[in-house]
Amino acid sequence: MRSVGLATPDAALARPWESLLAAGVVFGVALAGGLALRWWILRTLGRRDGPEDHRISRLLRASIDKPSIVWALLLAARLASESLPLRESAQQRIGRNLLLLWIISATLAAAAFARRWVRMWGMASPGRIPVTNLTENVVRLAVLGIGLLVLLKQLGIPVAPMLTALGVGGLAVALAVRPTLSNLFSGISVSVAGHVRPGDYIRLSSGEEGFVQDITWRSTTVRVLANNLVIIPNATFADEIVTNFDLPDRRIPVRIPVGVAYGEDPEKVQEVLLDVARGAVGAIPGLLEEPPPAVRFNPGFGESSLDFTLVVHAGQFTDQFLAQSELRRRILRRFGEEGIQIPFPVRTLQTEPASPDLPGGPSRRTAL
Repeated sequence: MRSVGLATPDAALARPWESLLAAGVVFGVALAGGLALRWWILRTLGRRDGPEDHRISRLLRASIDKPSIVWALLLAARLASESLPLRESAQQRIGRNLLLLWIISATLAAAAFARRWVRMWGMASPGRIPVTNLTENVVRLAVLGIGLLVLLKQLGIPVAPMLTALGVGGLAVALAVRPTLSNLFSGISVSVAGHVRPGDYIRLSSGEEGFVQDITWRSTTVRVLANNLVIIPNATFADEIVTNFDLPDRRIPVRIPVGVAYGEDPEKVQEVLLDVARGAVGAIPGLLEEPPPAVRFNPGFGESSLDFTLVVHAGQFTDQFLAQSELRRRILRRFGEEGIQIPFPVRTLQTEPASPDLPGGPSRRTAL
């Protein structure tokens, strides 16, 4: 009597085309199922309600959009390999290699999500740590480092001796790249302190001023009003005295000095200046209604004028230039309509007669 048993790998190898065909069918069905699951997950993430959920789901979709295709391929390859009549050792090697590929792709996806999340977190909370290229890369490298440790553990490589060797070798490397490390840690301290953020208008004690574009591991980029970029090493930037015109408030006071003739009524001058300033609110871009305009009668008396200062507020540093120009033009026109005189300095030069004892004879007396 002939016994019938399960097919062994050796027996299955006698029919390679059937095994390969079966594995191909399994691969195709598994890939189709994985892609269908991927489509459903992405579609579900797109339907999340609420502003916060919507932002997180959008980040998840952007982070796993392409890696999820790789995951579907890895899943299909794993199921197809299990359908092949391979030995146990070969199955373990295939599974291990596919697992390593999955760890790499998952680590890259997690790093991309962490970087996007830090950017979103910083934009949603301006009062927190400023988000720069440096802070994004630090978070991304931290996630990649964790993924590398997991990968080394799967490969059977001991991590502790490597960390010890890196610690010893790191001292020599630190001495060799000390300027680079100085810029790196200075950039981290500037970013974490939160006193300077991308988009702020700053002025350094060395004279450079402009908008902060970004803070990288090596330098801080500042865009000046002439639309040029100034690259400042982080170590130099950290040692400078920095004036930030956007902290704690972007509003900036605009002071316009005005001088009138001594015969003018100070009360009338103040009333006209306030009326001009109030009428300019809404007509001049960047000119704010609050705090309200104010006029100050300067202490002391000028040589040829009564001096006043009109104080208004602009929305940000660059708004003051247009506000000053337009307000001066409006003040000059209004003073002409009201008959208020703006004096100009007058000088009288008088030459005294020379002494008879001095050579050259008497001099003339001239008045200008």
